[in-house]
Amino acid sequence: MRNRNSNTILRGVSILFLSGAIILSIMSLIGYSRQRNNYPAGMTIGGVPVGGLTPAEASQRLLEVYTSPIEVKYNDAIIHVDPAVVGFESDVETMLAAADLSRTGGAFWGGFWDYLWNRAPLSTDIPLSADISEERLREYLQNEIAARYDQPPTPAQPIPGGTSFLPGQPGQSIDLDRAVLLITDALRSPTSRSVALSFTRSTAARPTIENLEILMKQIVTVSDFDGLIGLYMVDLQTGQEIHFAMENKQEIGVDPDVAFTASSTIKVPIVASYLINRGSTLDAGTTDIISRVLGKSDNSATDLVLGGIDPNSGPIIVTQNMEAIGLKNTFIGGFFFVGAPNLLPGRQTPSNTRLDVFTDPDSYSQTTPSEMGTLLTDIYQCAQNGGGALVAAFPDKISPATCQLLIDFMAQDKLGSLLQGGVPDGTLVPHKHGYVPAPDGVIHDISDVGIVYTPGGNFVLAVYTYHPINNLWDITNPLVGDLTKSVYNYFNITIQ
Repeated sequence: MRNRNSNTILRGVSILFLSGAIILSIMSLIGYSRQRNNYPAGMTIGGVPVGGLTPAEASQRLLEVYTSPIEVKYNDAIIHVDPAVVGFESDVETMLAAADLSRTGGAFWGGFWDYLWNRAPLSTDIPLSADISEERLREYLQNEIAARYDQPPTPAQPIPGGTSFLPGQPGQSIDLDRAVLLITDALRSPTSRSVALSFTRSTAARPTIENLEILMKQIVTVSDFDGLIGLYMVDLQTGQEIHFAMENKQEIGVDPDVAFTASSTIKVPIVASYLINRGSTLDAGTTDIISRVLGKSDNSATDLVLGGIDPNSGPIIVTQNMEAIGLKNTFIGGFFFVGAPNLLPGRQTPSNTRLDVFTDPDSYSQTTPSEMGTLLTDIYQCAQNGGGALVAAFPDKISPATCQLLIDFMAQDKLGSLLQGGVPDGTLVPHKHGYVPAPDGVIHDISDVGIVYTPGGNFVLAVYTYHPINNLWDITNPLVGDLTKSVYNYFNITIQ
């Protein structure tokens, strides 16, 4: 009896344990199946944690993350950018399909065994699948951010009535290529969705050539000079020009240009013609003579140079050489000694036949600001790179070394006033000034032409003045200096 009762008890206990095990197994299977319907712990899709979520819940979370605006900081501005606006689209379906394959692709019973032993599944990261239109992103950056928040540099502005300029302000512009990279990274990141854009600084712009011209005319207007002034300036870096004439502070036309007495500025064409016709290999005596012509403005030395070109027709050859490079209003009709005959009597030019303006130009020697400025520009270009009209007209007779020699001779004019009076000490100003008393004993014409070398850029400036009564040095000299200073400051805003 006892053995039978013991067996019954043992059988009952066994059945009980077996039933419990079956129930536990069934419950575990149900729990595992339910877990298997969700994404496993540690899984991320596109960097977004989705462990324990259903595919629908994971899809919603991905959309919440990757459609949320990113924050873009540009200077002091904060802009919220909608990913769809810049062409960003996440491919949620592709990512969920990859996640589902990872979720269900393993062996069922192997996964169940790990579940029973509470073994955490391996972490799985499904990479982000998304497209972005770089073209739309660049368009947005240019039209919505750069257009609104870029700051163009403001040019320096002339100070009315003075010779200086108020410095401009530097600008900033978005670094477009880097911005595309930074924003693309932010759009593809689930967490780092804030971007600080970099920008490039641009230096303050120099004032426009038009602003300089306005300033120069204002300088003439507020000065005490009430005669006639002609001015021609060339930016030797860009070729931009300023050309105007004013009579008694009122602007007059310069087409054709105004004819002026050339005075001693005609000595530049004379020496240029000598070098064209006699070459630039000079002996000591000739070097000394030309130094006296351009450094001391010695008229007797000038006659020696003219005679060296041709004892009888040196002035005519100079005039012909100037015509060959297009200077129709520049001529020298005779030697400088008293009583020298005029070899070009009554010579008419487009400039000296104007009826609306009269400067009583010397019948022996005339020029215009634009033609003398053009000649100096040609000399400079020839010296720099073998360019300009001189080389074109006389290719076998003139070279950069010849032109540089002429510039060096002009640099010996150490007047210290007029053009040189408007620049800092030590500035290289190869130039030739001119003024001479008229037969009535007073000075009517004062002029200066030169090349000005500066740290910020080189320029040619030719200024001619005429006064029918008396061209007072104490008025004209500071005026020319101020005009020169304004151009110097235009090229050298930071050190004006």
